[in-house]
Amino acid sequence: MRLGTSSPLKHNSPEEWAQNQVKLGCSTVVFPLSCNDDEKKIIAYKDAADKAGITIAEVGIWRNALAADPDERKANMDYCVNQLKLADFLNARCAVNVAGSFGPRWDGGYKANFTDEAWKKTVAMVQEIIDRANVKNTYFTLEPMPWMVPTGPREYLRLIEAVDRDRFAIHMDIINMISSAERYFHAEEFIDECALLLGKRIRSCHIKDVHMDERYTIRLKECGPGDGEFPLRYYVEKMNELDPDMPVILEHLNTDEQYIKYMNYLKEQLNGLYKTL
Repeated sequence: MRLGTSSPLKHNSPEEWAQNQVKLGCSTVVFPLSCNDDEKKIIAYKDAADKAGITIAEVGIWRNALAADPDERKANMDYCVNQLKLADFLNARCAVNVAGSFGPRWDGGYKANFTDEAWKKTVAMVQEIIDRANVKNTYFTLEPMPWMVPTGPREYLRLIEAVDRDRFAIHMDIINMISSAERYFHAEEFIDECALLLGKRIRSCHIKDVHMDERYTIRLKECGPGDGEFPLRYYVEKMNELDPDMPVILEHLNTDEQYIKYMNYLKEQLNGLYKTL
């Protein structure tokens, strides 16, 4: 597998960006620009990654394409399509978003997220994005979430069947699916289930950790690798078995110093599993 981070780190040029990633131990990256950036700048970053031997794991979207306001929804849909086209140009493994919410917070949890209407609109949204983008070199994916579809591997399979598009694949954020005591305490079995059911459809993975608070009621908190109890090496071993070039991306940290700290921890824990450049 290939380690990477969601942070571009501080840099002053595309070449320095790529060099910093390699020095950190990364052999894959989240692309640091968007479709709204200048084309020459996009090409410069693409060339820097290619020259350094770095693969592009993901192009992030992170917009609510199901927003209630029609103007916002149209703008977000257009952005989704253009980000997917950018991922295709970059030969990225995938473009990734969340399904979106039916409430004021774009990625929030609401009862309306689990209605039949929400399911149908999610399916139609994914179909439209893929059909409009018409990509050949990448895939559109949805990151699983604890409070919107898909919340688990079986629901993800149902969604793939309902969307029925070759360019719809899977983004694996397994910590986002640790939403119950059963999944928390039986993490290895849940990892096995995800690998068995989703398998070769997985295009990219996120890595972080989860900690269960002792206070009532159940409180599961996302945290940096090693600050929780999730079997991270077992998780990565399973993803590596599926694809030796599988991207595993460290995310949701706040500073360059934190990314360096937790990447060093991951390199120790995952010794012998990840590719170096």
